[in-house]
Amino acid sequence: MRVLITGGAGFIGSHLTEAYLERGDEVLCLDDLSTGRLENLDTVKDHPRFRIERGSVHDQTLVENAVDRSDVVIHLAAAVGVRLIVESPVRTIETNVHGTEVILAAASRKKRKVLIASTSEVYGLSREIPFREDGNLVLGATNKGRWSYACSKAIDEFLALAYWREQSLPTVVVRLFNTVGPRQLGQYGMVIPTFVRQALAGEPIAVHGEGDQTRCFAHVLDVVDALIKLVDTPEAVGEVFNIGSDHEVSIGELAQLVKRLSQSQSPIVRIPYTEAYGAGFEDMPRRVPDITKVGRLIGFQPTRSLEQILESVIAYQRTRLRLEN
Repeated sequence: MRVLITGGAGFIGSHLTEAYLERGDEVLCLDDLSTGRLENLDTVKDHPRFRIERGSVHDQTLVENAVDRSDVVIHLAAAVGVRLIVESPVRTIETNVHGTEVILAAASRKKRKVLIASTSEVYGLSREIPFREDGNLVLGATNKGRWSYACSKAIDEFLALAYWREQSLPTVVVRLFNTVGPRQLGQYGMVIPTFVRQALAGEPIAVHGEGDQTRCFAHVLDVVDALIKLVDTPEAVGEVFNIGSDHEVSIGELAQLVKRLSQSQSPIVRIPYTEAYGAGFEDMPRRVPDITKVGRLIGFQPTRSLEQILESVIAYQRTRLRLEN
């Protein structure tokens, strides 16, 4: 199979590229390298069935040519990370909405199956825990930039499902919950790589808010396996799936665990949201997926524990520190 991965030089995209190549497929990555990194693809850069093109999903001609050479499209390219979203809401909306429009239009002309990566952020302030795919989405006010990302990804979902209903374009939507693992860096606000970097550097481990907010973390390889199976499963077309772990941990407990596993002497400090992200920032107290639907269809169940996830990130960042020094 010929697979086009937008955002292929990113954290998830690079692992997905490796997985497809390992099973014998051809992979074409499209990435503008605004947040992706070529070094993420070092293990495959000379592979005979791999190609990368540097460019934007906004480039209609480039996208159409790439889609024409592919059998399936996995659309991962998006604005990523809370910090980037808060600081650059215009870029967030344009990247997510217009980029997805271009991908879907090109795929529709060629009738290529498309998997659209959405996010748990679309559940917003909903208190219907665990989050179900058919549950209500509860977004905050439009004068709070945090919700521009959630809204833009929800529009992506509406577009993908509309293309399926109106134009019979085979589309699959996945809502990813806190995917973590090697190659993920913390410069855009991702909590685990940020905590690990701070712990290894002996810096204070900065917990935003009171630390009682909870999240669920899944290893990138478990997520990649689910993405590939959903693309291969005809019954997934026209559906929305949560993908992630349903093991809940508070951010305060997470900081303690990172400190222990990294054998760090770093103090754990609490930073008000207003100091971290500015006035008016809203966070969700809990974010827990119901993964019954994806489990029923493809047998998905996370295989790696939180401790294993943290150990993999710690090992990766220690290796990077050694190479940099």
